[in-house]
Amino acid sequence: MTLEFANVRKESQMKTLLSVALALVLLTSPAWAAPKTVTLAVPGMTCETCPITVKMALNKVQGVTKVNVDFDKKEAVVTFDDAKTTVAALTKATKDAGYPSTVKEKK
Repeated sequence: MTLEFANVRKESQMKTLLSVALALVLLTSPAWAAPKTVTLAVPGMTCETCPITVKMALNKVQGVTKVNVDFDKKEAVVTFDDAKTTVAALTKATKDAGYPSTVKEKK
């Protein structure tokens, strides 16, 4: 094998290896993940301290980045990373804290 042929072969192998590595990175990274915001109706909040419990429960969910609970509207607006959690996990967190919630439909 000539030196020139060996260099071409090594270069080709490196390109193949880099292509495989790039494909693995793209396939394993959550490129489709994005911050999402959902509004939850929490009708069981009956006193002005209830929002504190709801907010604490939602903030414990991995992937939650922001929580705003409004007692007067009986709702919680939650921003979260959809690669780390789901709406079902959010509603489970409020239910487990004693405040069942549902997704509030946009009008």
